[in-house]
Amino acid sequence: MTKTINASQRVRGLRRVALAAAVTLACVSARPALAADAATIQRGAYLAVVGDCAACHTAPHGKPFAGGLPMNTPLGRIYTTNITPDPDTGIGGYTQADFARAMREGVAKDGHNLYPAMPYPSYAKVRDEDVAALYAYFMQGVQPVRQSNRDADIKWPMNMRWPLKLWNAVFLEKGAYQDKAGKDAAWNRGAYLVQGLGHCSSCHTPRGIGFNEKALDESGDAWLTGAALDGWFASNLTGEHNTGLGRWSEADLAQFLKTGANQHASAFGAMTDVVNKSTQAMNDTDVNAIARYLKSLPAKGGDGGPAYAYDAQATKVSLSRPANDAGARVYTAYCMHCHGADGRGFAPMFAPLAGNPNVLEKDASSLINVTLNGTGDLVIQGMPAPYPMPAYADVLSDKQIADVLTFVRAGWNNQAGAVGAAEVAKMRTRTQAAR
Repeated sequence: MTKTINASQRVRGLRRVALAAAVTLACVSARPALAADAATIQRGAYLAVVGDCAACHTAPHGKPFAGGLPMNTPLGRIYTTNITPDPDTGIGGYTQADFARAMREGVAKDGHNLYPAMPYPSYAKVRDEDVAALYAYFMQGVQPVRQSNRDADIKWPMNMRWPLKLWNAVFLEKGAYQDKAGKDAAWNRGAYLVQGLGHCSSCHTPRGIGFNEKALDESGDAWLTGAALDGWFASNLTGEHNTGLGRWSEADLAQFLKTGANQHASAFGAMTDVVNKSTQAMNDTDVNAIARYLKSLPAKGGDGGPAYAYDAQATKVSLSRPANDAGARVYTAYCMHCHGADGRGFAPMFAPLAGNPNVLEKDASSLINVTLNGTGDLVIQGMPAPYPMPAYADVLSDKQIADVLTFVRAGWNNQAGAVGAAEVAKMRTRTQAAR
């Protein structure tokens, strides 16, 4: 009897040992999967930065990714959506397939079409593994926030969503980015980021009559040639000498993406948010790849004028006799201490005006807007820029702003067109209404 009991105990003991061993083996086997999951979430967090998701889906003083940011469109104002994993008001009920469809095709889980203010024509190029990483991050790495989405301010019948199915049929090009033969890894990585998650084309490519981007890659003549957008003009990113990146080196471009300023220009408008929340946090390999790709683009757009060459002589004469020039009077009183009599500023702290691509651009929207309303703070590695452009809407009249901008656009051999007081008045009214 004793032997039987001992044998039974030994069997039970062996079973416990076997079970413990099995559990241990299962835990050991699970560790790489857990590590891979953590790595995937971390990668998704980085890709969300590359895609600048926070800039649109986080409202001022709002909770991360809870939506509510107002965006002006030609049809009316819309509000960005909650993309936290809250199951009721966010995307917590989305499967990975639902998430991928929303990203790449602009269709929500319940089947309604998203407005193409969501840059899904660009996100259509994002590869499967990156979509999976983003999904893992938004489901497991983002704090859920219960905040209902706000309806758009677009009136009927323009608020109907079904026409967007037709829009997609005509303008949406499906398919992830495929590396181009004959191009190196850095070029292809840069092209993938610019065309896909970076969605640079959403702002920097002009749109057609259907509000569609006129080109979705470098094969189109309009690709990244600059576009008017919500009171600003998003710059030409091709190799155009005057208004584009023709005089910038790859190092200049990398510096701009990392800090928002270089010897040629400073960030303003929506680009300030892009630098603050996205490009400064990108790794050097990706920043350099973007610079490589953009610098490979041939010159497109511009006005076909002669290449800019610095010449300060006529401007020096005007500044020495400001009483004869209304614009020179305003410049000496309000602008010269930062931007200099020579127009070269003190880059990168104070932007140059001589030869600045934004000054040379035919569309003066950005110059008018930034003079009226100033710039948001560039915050690099937690440190705000010490001297942001101040707002002069309450200081200078429409005519004074028109005069000084006309002076700047003609000065130092810039040879850009004059600005009228009516243009300033229109921008003043528009930006006041948008606040």
